[in-house]
Amino acid sequence: MTISDRLKHFFHVVSNIRPIVWIALYVAVIPLFALIYQAIPAGQFRIPDGGTTDFGSWLYYSIVTITTLGFGDYTPTQGIAQSVTAVEVMCGLIFLGLFLNAVGSMKSEIDVTSEIERQKRIREENDRQRLLKNVPALMFSLNTFLAYCYAVTTPRSRRDEKDVSYNPDFTFADMCDLFEPSGLPEDNTTLPAAQRLLQAAKRTSETLDSLQSRVDLRQWDDLLENAFSFVAAYQMFSDIGYFSVPQPQLQQRIKDYNGAVESAPESLHNVAELYRFIKQNAATAREIETLLARISTPTA
Repeated sequence: MTISDRLKHFFHVVSNIRPIVWIALYVAVIPLFALIYQAIPAGQFRIPDGGTTDFGSWLYYSIVTITTLGFGDYTPTQGIAQSVTAVEVMCGLIFLGLFLNAVGSMKSEIDVTSEIERQKRIREENDRQRLLKNVPALMFSLNTFLAYCYAVTTPRSRRDEKDVSYNPDFTFADMCDLFEPSGLPEDNTTLPAAQRLLQAAKRTSETLDSLQSRVDLRQWDDLLENAFSFVAAYQMFSDIGYFSVPQPQLQQRIKDYNGAVESAPESLHNVAELYRFIKQNAATAREIETLLARISTPTA
């Protein structure tokens, strides 16, 4: 390390010392020098008429010296007294200079911190505005996905076109009509409800994935976590094509099966996988809806 680097390091360390430390040192050396003056023979000083040489007098002289006031009533006249006085003056100037430098360094630190916080608030507000612009489209995707979750997990005989509220407590047997058309008002196709569900899941996954690439969601940890969970669950889901072909022969098997989903026979494996997918992602979708509604609500 060169001398220049050492000096830079020294001044960096000194600048990081708090101002209170230098003020404390400045004050602490006053009584220290007063003791030194008291120990020096009185003949080294010109003492004014009526002046004393007790500690109080030297404390007064030390204060006058370190502050460079120099009233002249107590004056060093010999070498030792003059040298000590000069050292105290230098200590006072150095400590005062270091104090001012520390104050400037602290102010710069405060200014930098304030600017960083200001820039952070600007970025967060910009991200919030970008997120709010995407909320309507995302809410539509989530609502559509949950509507198809309702259709798949509700037997066709119990489906209500006016109330498509998804029931998270559905059973495996409730999925018996997943190969039937959804019957939803917005669905004019005759495709199986399960296929329409997975199409809606794909759109929602793509919307969430796109959102994560365009908006920094780190200030909304719960939203980021749920968005990632939904996308990952969809990407891991397999045999999507299986549900695009009606399987009427499975309807009765699904309706009659009352065992644990984890123990479903091979013929019901894909349906059991879809069951778990809906249980997980419908809950995630509802949580995302709640978080978006909270973010969209203006704060007082």
